[in-house]
Amino acid sequence: MAIWSAEIKELDTLYASIKGQLPGLEKELEQLIKSDDANVIMLYSRRCLEVIITDLCECELKRPRKTEPLKGIIDKLHKDEKVPSHIITSMHGLNELSTYGAHPKDFDPEQVKPVLINLDIIIKWYLKYKDFQTVSKTKSGEERVQVKKESLEGAIKEERKEVHEKPAKAGERKLLSIMALSSILVIAAILTYPKIFKRDTLERLRSSGDRISVAVMPFQNKTNDIKWDVWQDGVQDMLITSLSNSGELKVRQAESITGMIQSGGYTDYASITPFVARTISQKLDAHVFICGSINLAGPTLRINAQLIDSNSDEVFKAFQIDGTADKILPVIDSLALEVKNFLIISNLKKGVSSDDYQLIATTNSPEAYSLFLLGNKAFRNADNFTSHKMYLQALAIDSNFIEAALKLSIAYYNEYLYDEAKKWCLMAYKKRDQMPLQLKIITNRVYALLFETPFEEIKYLRQLQELDDLVPGYYYSSGYAYSQLFQFAKAIPEYEKSLDIYDKSGIKPAWVYNYVQLGEAYNKTGQYKKEKKLYVKAEKDFPDDLVLNYQKYLLATVEGDTVKAKKYLEKGIRIAKENSWTEANIAAQIAFGFSDVGKKDKAEEYYRKALSLEPDEPGRMNDLAFLLIDGERNITEGINLADKALELKPDNYLFLHTKGWGLYKQGKYREALDMLQKSWDLRREKAVYDHQAYLHLEAAKKAVANLKNI
Repeated sequence: MAIWSAEIKELDTLYASIKGQLPGLEKELEQLIKSDDANVIMLYSRRCLEVIITDLCECELKRPRKTEPLKGIIDKLHKDEKVPSHIITSMHGLNELSTYGAHPKDFDPEQVKPVLINLDIIIKWYLKYKDFQTVSKTKSGEERVQVKKESLEGAIKEERKEVHEKPAKAGERKLLSIMALSSILVIAAILTYPKIFKRDTLERLRSSGDRISVAVMPFQNKTNDIKWDVWQDGVQDMLITSLSNSGELKVRQAESITGMIQSGGYTDYASITPFVARTISQKLDAHVFICGSINLAGPTLRINAQLIDSNSDEVFKAFQIDGTADKILPVIDSLALEVKNFLIISNLKKGVSSDDYQLIATTNSPEAYSLFLLGNKAFRNADNFTSHKMYLQALAIDSNFIEAALKLSIAYYNEYLYDEAKKWCLMAYKKRDQMPLQLKIITNRVYALLFETPFEEIKYLRQLQELDDLVPGYYYSSGYAYSQLFQFAKAIPEYEKSLDIYDKSGIKPAWVYNYVQLGEAYNKTGQYKKEKKLYVKAEKDFPDDLVLNYQKYLLATVEGDTVKAKKYLEKGIRIAKENSWTEANIAAQIAFGFSDVGKKDKAEEYYRKALSLEPDEPGRMNDLAFLLIDGERNITEGINLADKALELKPDNYLFLHTKGWGLYKQGKYREALDMLQKSWDLRREKAVYDHQAYLHLEAAKKAVANLKNI
């Protein structure tokens, strides 16, 4: 086996994700991953780099490459700050070493590995770059530039015309946090009620009044074959899924454990000794933990596991399950069943027959499950482009793979492709009665997100918190749901709890929004000192973050600190331009910020500027129209602008809503109700719940009802 097999495997995954998307890069990468010759790999690594550099030269330097050496272009991209410094470093490293393949000379085969590692880093960055470019060229602001914070992350998240010709919310934040969703269940298994381990331990745990809490560590691959590495997380996830379906157990989710491992600097699962596992388990307040290994002897597969007391380090039980390498899922199911029969509930909850429950797995395909795990990895990195491709490939192998359908739904939701998101959600939702407890709750939660309201979503998030109270994403998402309902006082303790879990675990929050959303809630409730203090802490975790800079700009504006506001504004504009924002998008974002903090005059000024830059863009018309109508600044002009937008897109629910709200402001309640109802019906069909639209519709209904009573 080649010493660079792991690197080739990683590039093979990238190749699968770009197939049919980037033909030039795809062609060179295909030749690379098919070869096991060091010279050929060096050569095609360089050719991959050449494809990327040539494109960057045309897109960023605005000129063809011609015959200019790669080094010169890389240096120019660095000098003009077109490419991040760490990517430049990888480009130089790849360029220098790969010349041994382009012009064959003696070299050490070990040097192939750093070439492939650098290529992997460069391609991953390049895919994000290309995905951004695609988004930035699509239509902008079909809503009232509800771009808010996430639009400052890169570009306004808008509907992709090449996929759907339907309106999408340009500025809805991604409601399901990465960290919360990184713990969404994998292979599902429902458990019967087995016997508990030792009577004295049982009595001790029961007397404490708490449910027994369990932490499952990643299993160690001891097969000497890297293709089994993916199952280190796979076995862990399946056991977590199994144990999570007992009301008497609290099972720490994978994201919490992974965060502790990463914060401890353990990059290799082989370094997670029982002592390390015990320490992690104690930090997660788990009573017991499970660790184990994957072993292979010829065609025979063996999985070993131990159940250990987190306090005494006593091994309660050792498990050993044998099977064949081509049928790993039944082996894991058998292990889950044995753990179940030893650990969970028969003596904790008397009178419940184990015959009432059956062990269920939603896929029997190791290949589909491996793709699912790769999709989860991309999802945790907010790489929806790759994640949904992996999920689709998994579903192509097993169309009944519920967890893959559910995660695919969320990936599409994050891209505002609501039709696709709803389709895959329904695929899972129709089978909810066959699901284990936790998977059923998560399915209900996703369904509520797409088809119901934040009220239902909060209910399911509470149930998830009951199952595991140390998943920060569950609290973050609850806070966001309350914010969507404008209940900021209720949102604050949820956001604070999420950050508190990160703090106690010594883990950096998943993303800047853990701070930003709490800061906005503080702002909305007038707690400016808390907001300012929060941003000082946030800056340490996310230095020079554009989203955070924007929040500090809004706070300085509210407090009347014009010096700081100007500094933050100038910095934000500079970074936005570096990220290829258009002048119109920048103006619209500034306008939204002014509107959000009550500076309506400045908001109108910048909305008019955005419209002047894109006078034929209906979204820009609608932005200004809604401000003029909602603030009663010039209702007639606002309605005229909404009419112009509707002439271009007569069935756009956003534009219909603006027109309907304008009619309401004019006292034309019956006409307003008809228009707002039509908008609402289209919104519920094509998008998701919006509380402001709901309140406006209810106001129109009440006004018409009052007319009938006169």
